[in-house]
Amino acid sequence: MPIEILMPALSPTMEIGTLAKWLVKEGDTVSSGDLLAEIETDKATMEFEAVDEGTITKLLIPEGTEGVKVNTAIALLLEDGESADGPATAATTPEAPKASDAGAEVTPAGVAEKPATPALTKGTRVFASPLARRIAADKGLDLSQISGSGPHGRIVKADVDAAASTSAPLKAPAPTLATGPTADAVARMYEGREYQEIPLNGMRKIIAARLTEAKQSIPHFYLRRDIQLDALLTFRAEINAQLATRNIKLSVNDFIIKACALALQSVPDANAVWAGDRIFKLTPSDVAVAVAIEGGLFTPVLKDAETKSLSALSTEMKDLAARAKTRKLAPHEYQGGSFAISNLGMMGIDNFDAVINPPHGAILAVGAGKKKPVVTKDGDLGIATIMSVTLSVDHRVIDGALGAELLQAIVDNLENPIAMLA
Repeated sequence: MPIEILMPALSPTMEIGTLAKWLVKEGDTVSSGDLLAEIETDKATMEFEAVDEGTITKLLIPEGTEGVKVNTAIALLLEDGESADGPATAATTPEAPKASDAGAEVTPAGVAEKPATPALTKGTRVFASPLARRIAADKGLDLSQISGSGPHGRIVKADVDAAASTSAPLKAPAPTLATGPTADAVARMYEGREYQEIPLNGMRKIIAARLTEAKQSIPHFYLRRDIQLDALLTFRAEINAQLATRNIKLSVNDFIIKACALALQSVPDANAVWAGDRIFKLTPSDVAVAVAIEGGLFTPVLKDAETKSLSALSTEMKDLAARAKTRKLAPHEYQGGSFAISNLGMMGIDNFDAVINPPHGAILAVGAGKKKPVVTKDGDLGIATIMSVTLSVDHRVIDGALGAELLQAIVDNLENPIAMLA
C-alpha cells in the first residue's frame, strides 16, 4: 500500500504550515534524504526531506496551500516493488524460516518475523515517521533511544507510544495565549471607531504565548550598571583598521557577545537554565542574540561563543541575522542557549528591561552609548561614553549575589577589552 507523507512538525510549536513549494513531481523516484518540499513554519521556511525510498505517486496538497495541519497527508509514496493496488512482486508462498534467523519468531503460517530492530540511521539522523517524530517531540523522548518496528527499522507511532509508557516526559506543556477580553468584547468597546483588524500569524501567536508564559511564571529581578566604553571604542577602531583588508568590521555588539560568553565561564553557576523541576547547568557558553524581523523576532544562538574569536563571532552573527530576516533559520539555530542579549542601543534607547526567554536564566538589555559627564579616578570632572545595561534574571536559577557577580564580570570584560583576547 502507498505510504502517506504527512505534513511534518518542523518546530516544537508548529501546528499548521504552508506548503510553499514542491521540489518533486508525480512519478519522481526519491531516496531517503532527498528534498521533497519547502514548508513555511511559524518562524521559518524550511526544506522537508524524504524518510523512505520509493516513487511519488500522488501530490495531495497543491503548492502555495496555507493552513495545512501537522500530520495531514500531503503526498503518497510507493515503495520499491509496489503498485497503487498493492505489492507487485510479493512472494506467492512463504518460505520456511532459515537457521540463520536467530531470535526470529515464527508465525502459524511458518514465516519468520524479525523482532523490532534499533532505528536505522544515516550519520546522526534517525528514520522515523513524521507522526512518530511529532509525538516524540511532544513527550520529550529521544528517538535515537527507541527501537523501530516499521519497514527497515523505521520508528512508527506504536514504538513511540510504547516508549512513552516507560519514560517520564521531559517537556513542559506548550504555552498558550493570554486570557483576557474576547475579540467581540474589545470590538464593542471601539464600535463606531475606525480601525483595521490584523489576524495573528504563527510567529505573533508564539511570541504572545511565550512572553505571557515568561511574565506569569518567571520571577524576574533586575540589575543595572553603567559601563564606560571609551577603551573599547578605541580598541575597536584599531582592530578594525587592521581587519579592513579582510573585509571584517567588528561592531560593539560583537564585543558584548564575547564579554557575556566569557563572563558565563567566569561565573559558571550562572550559566544555567530552568528545567521545570531542576536546573540544567551548561558547560559551553551558548549565547542567544535577539534579531528584529518584520512581524516579530528571532533569537539565533551562537554556540560555544567563549571559544570563538571576535571576527568569527562577527561573521557568524551577520550570517544568522541575514538568514533570520528571510526566515531561513533552522530550529536548531534559534533554540537553546542559556543567556540572551537584546540590544536596542542602535535605535537610540538609553535603557530598558528585557523579558527573559524561557528556559534561559538571564537576558542582558543593552542601551545606547552616549557621552556623559563623569567623575574620573582622580576626582576630576570629565566626559566619557557611557552605556547603560540591565540584566533581567530568573530568581529560580540565579540569586541576587550571583547575578551581580555575573554582571560585574560582563562589565570588567567590556571595560578591559584587550583582556578578552588573552
